[in-house]
Amino acid sequence: MGRKTEEKMRTYHRYLGFFLAGIMAMYAMSGIILIFRDTDFLKKEVAVEKTIKPGLKAEDVGKVLKIKHFKIEKEEGGIVHFEGGSYNSTTGVASYTQKNLPFVLGKMAKIHKATSSQPLFFLNIFFGASLLFFVISAFWMFRPSAPIFKKGLYFALGGLVLTLILIFV
Repeated sequence: MGRKTEEKMRTYHRYLGFFLAGIMAMYAMSGIILIFRDTDFLKKEVAVEKTIKPGLKAEDVGKVLKIKHFKIEKEEGGIVHFEGGSYNSTTGVASYTQKNLPFVLGKMAKIHKATSSQPLFFLNIFFGASLLFFVISAFWMFRPSAPIFKKGLYFALGGLVLTLILIFV
């Protein structure tokens, strides 16, 4: 590989890095926030009232409302009381509270967790491919004969070992 390849890789690495700086910051922040998704960190309580199909079995209410860890507290007079709310099996009205991230943080987390059924999944694929390019192009940032390149290889090896430890431990 010649000097031209090295220069092109450095140029692509630099400008793609500048282009993706904002989205990298967004993914970094949402990734940190998603670590705490099993807690109430930064979440606000919101009152929700939905009309769903009347006459549902108590066990099915949580599935229809998409409430994780749904737990029935009691049933009386056609009303199912569950943790954080109730469901009227006659009218189909469900009133409950849920905890949501603030609007912008919620949108960031949604982008971060996009699946193939959502339109934003192409963004995740592009971003993942870009990160993979950064990994590969980093090895063209310095000439292989330069001492900093050899030192960089030791750091890359250390990062690889750390990654394998995290995967298998």
